[in-house]
Amino acid sequence: MGETTKVGSTAGSRVTDGLRAYLLIAGMWIRAGMTYRTSFVVTVFGNLLLSGLDFVGILLMFSQVDSLGGWTLPEVAFLYGLSVTAFGITDLLLGSSEVLGTRIRDGSFDTLLVRPVPVLAQVAADQFPLRRFGRVIQGALVLGWALFAVDVDWTAPKALLVPVMLVSGAVIFGAIFVAGAAFQFLAQDAAQVQNAFTYGGTTLLQYPPTLFGKDLVRGVTFVLPLAFVNWLPASYVLGRPYPLDLPTWVTYLSPLAAGVCCALAGVLWRTGLRSYRSTGS
Repeated sequence: MGETTKVGSTAGSRVTDGLRAYLLIAGMWIRAGMTYRTSFVVTVFGNLLLSGLDFVGILLMFSQVDSLGGWTLPEVAFLYGLSVTAFGITDLLLGSSEVLGTRIRDGSFDTLLVRPVPVLAQVAADQFPLRRFGRVIQGALVLGWALFAVDVDWTAPKALLVPVMLVSGAVIFGAIFVAGAAFQFLAQDAAQVQNAFTYGGTTLLQYPPTLFGKDLVRGVTFVLPLAFVNWLPASYVLGRPYPLDLPTWVTYLSPLAAGVCCALAGVLWRTGLRSYRSTGS
């Protein structure tokens, strides 16, 4: 019992140390970025406008059609807002991990190993990109409009699913970011592979699942569980049948899917870190 308590305490201490280090490093980069506040505001506003072009494309589609895959504009906006907001939070907090391959190639990753701070916290907070907060704002604005415009008989379970989707979705995307960073230990130049599952994943989830073939829907439900970010729970909230005819209780499994993804990403990260052999220079 004592040994188990000691191990649990050590693990908890490592997590606490990692969070503290992350906040300190991120805070340093935020202070540096706020040195030129006008430039910062312009950059955030520009990021907000650029990320909003995706939704402009959706609006242009609906200027020609009344529905997309049987879904109305407010319903698609609901999917879009959930996906972009959840992804935006993760991209803000963990997006810097995509440059890990560059650090490995130029040898600067070695400097992270000699610091008494968890490596993942350093990688995630490196050059903290506060400018990406514009994506979160833009996604939240679309989601806020969709919540008022969508034709839903809101009940307590349905209302509760909205924040659950946002948190679980952010965690699922975070696990994909970490798994992608772990893969870069092997490939060293795999940022675009990682982006295919992160940026590509959020783009996929902006559209109704009825637009895609069942094989793809099965893949993002049972293999890479992106469907738990918004497709499955949103289908329940909106009263839309899911293409795979899954039971209703699956709707509430987003937190479980997020937990499983985190566990697998943690294993992949530790495996990748142990396999690192430096550049030899």
